[in-house]
Amino acid sequence: MFGRISAILLAAGLATVSMGAACAATVVALGASNTYGKGVSRAQAYPAQLEALLRARGLGVRVVNAGINGDTTGGMLARLDRAVPKGTSVVILQPGGNDRRKGAPDQTSAIQARLSAMGVPVVMLPNSMLRGLPHQGDGQHLTPEGYRMLAERLVGQVAGALRR
Repeated sequence: MFGRISAILLAAGLATVSMGAACAATVVALGASNTYGKGVSRAQAYPAQLEALLRARGLGVRVVNAGINGDTTGGMLARLDRAVPKGTSVVILQPGGNDRRKGAPDQTSAIQARLSAMGVPVVMLPNSMLRGLPHQGDGQHLTPEGYRMLAERLVGQVAGALRR
């Protein structure tokens, strides 16, 4: 009997956990290497740090890191449907500088138009937002402290977009 009751309580607990996760807002961080967190652990990249800051503000949120090193806006556009699932609450879009370096056309406007058609608000993360933050030796990618500072710069905008 005790085993059966434990199994029922365990199942109920799991149902509660999965329902709580389903109720959390989803934020997708879409971008290239500075979204991915090149040169640092995934826990040190800005999406993970941003999630912690948003949760500290009492927001039930999950921030998905959809950054790919070296990606262009054309690549982001091509994978948009996979990277931004139905029900996504907000997308943080960081186009990066790979289009220019690779001679690829800038597809930022097309990404924004698709997200708008999906009804997903966009918080832009322009490269100018990375200025003045601590960078790694390559001068392009942030240090763990730089990613923390970036998350702090974004938290208000993302929280505002989630509340709309």
